[in-house]
Amino acid sequence: MRDDGKLDYLELPGGDLAASKAFYGAAFGWTFQDYGPEYAAFDQGLDGGFDAQADATRTPLPVLYAHDLEAMVAKVEAAGGAIVKPIFDFPGGRRFHFRDPAGNELAVWSEG
Repeated sequence: MRDDGKLDYLELPGGDLAASKAFYGAAFGWTFQDYGPEYAAFDQGLDGGFDAQADATRTPLPVLYAHDLEAMVAKVEAAGGAIVKPIFDFPGGRRFHFRDPAGNELAVWSEG
């Protein structure tokens, strides 16, 4: 069961996606589900994916979960977080990105 505010997914920069998949497959036995030419998801204890899109973050992106995305935006802002990507749709749901007071970028997603 998914809970509000808990780590739920880890998105990593994909770079050369074929090379990333080959490395993690050879080194750790990971398998992947491709979502187009620029994204490959994995399920290796913590769900995640490699994002090779040109505008993707260049650092690991921890993704939290929220049942009510709009309510979570309000909580993040009230706590001092800065929204860097407003709510947007993606395959599987909706999400937004924010920076915490230390400058780390995180995302929060919801299924609906």
